[in-house]
Amino acid sequence: MTEKDRQTEEKIFESAMEVFTEKGMDGARMQDIAIHAGINKSLLHYYYRTKERLFTAVFEKIAREIFAKFAPVFDENTSLEDKIRFFYLEHITFLQNNPRVPSFLLNEINRNPARIKTVFDNINIDNLWSMLSNQHGDEMRKYHITKESVPQIMTAIVSLSVFPFAARGILEVIFEKMDVNFDEYLEERKKFAADFVIAALKNMNQQ
Repeated sequence: MTEKDRQTEEKIFESAMEVFTEKGMDGARMQDIAIHAGINKSLLHYYYRTKERLFTAVFEKIAREIFAKFAPVFDENTSLEDKIRFFYLEHITFLQNNPRVPSFLLNEINRNPARIKTVFDNINIDNLWSMLSNQHGDEMRKYHITKESVPQIMTAIVSLSVFPFAARGILEVIFEKMDVNFDEYLEERKKFAADFVIAALKNMNQQ
């Protein structure tokens, strides 16, 4: 691939991400993407013959970038509490920079569940559990975290950062009546959500 080809493909990808996250798979048109990228539709079809093929490439790239960004969560030199704090700091910051991504991913996963399967095909969930158990066995026993409870804990952790973005429209209306600035709320949430989860885990230990 020549440098010109690489630059053109990057431009197409950036434009496709903008259009797809705004309009979704069904609402986007190849013509919209071509106009956004500043190229003609024939050239767009030369690189990606169909909208489905381009959408799949964009969807998988977004999903993989999200997972890659949180690779440090599995650093064995950080405590479980530090991992939780890192997750919220990075995840909420990522969503602040990409506010359309949560709705985009949720809508498209519900529309075509098979898409997310391709992202997870090379991820061994049991290996991730073993890694966390080896790194944080004492902490997990302290907090009574078991393999069976991980789905509940995992979804609780993620929802605390995703929900404000998925429900941003209604939250902004409510917060305006409460004289709460939404952007300031998000900054505070990076610490609040981590403190909330850690306190909940400690409370589980006391039950």
